[in-house]
Amino acid sequence: MDQVSVRDSRKARDDRRWIESVYRDYLNDLAPASTGIFPALGEIGHRVPDQLMRWYADPNAQIMTILYGDQRAGFAMVTQRLRQSVGVGMAAAVGAEASPSAASEYSMAEFFIARPWRRRGIGAQAVRLLLDRFTGQWLITEHLINTAAVKFWRRVVYAYTGSKYQERIVNGEVHQRFESGSRRVPR
Repeated sequence: MDQVSVRDSRKARDDRRWIESVYRDYLNDLAPASTGIFPALGEIGHRVPDQLMRWYADPNAQIMTILYGDQRAGFAMVTQRLRQSVGVGMAAAVGAEASPSAASEYSMAEFFIARPWRRRGIGAQAVRLLLDRFTGQWLITEHLINTAAVKFWRRVVYAYTGSKYQERIVNGEVHQRFESGSRRVPR
């Protein structure tokens, strides 16, 4: 049986070209949700290569290719941002005033499994690999009207965290927050 794996698409020669070839399918999958956020690229003066160039130029983004065996099955973009939190570490232990510190948070900015590879568990396995690879605080966001995405992410996040996550609906989006890596509940 073939294995699911993920790799940095910047390091594999043809991955960027493959992502470009399936990008229109990705946008077409988002269109039925009618979010209004994903207009046709030509309508706003962008082309697929321009969009991907922005992705690859973003120093806070990791563009990953999802593989099933040696076949490309999808892609994901994981972004990392710093969020401010109040430090309660050493300063609090010695009675000093807590100072703000920056903590990192990951987000699944893009996620796509090509149609021939769907309904095989490849997406769920890829998500687990990505969450294990990028250890820390996570925010997964999907539009409430994209019921297929909401169902997928709820199922995958629930299984990954052992139900130890927080979910809120904010401005028509479902937000799941949780921690990945060694401190999470084992599967």
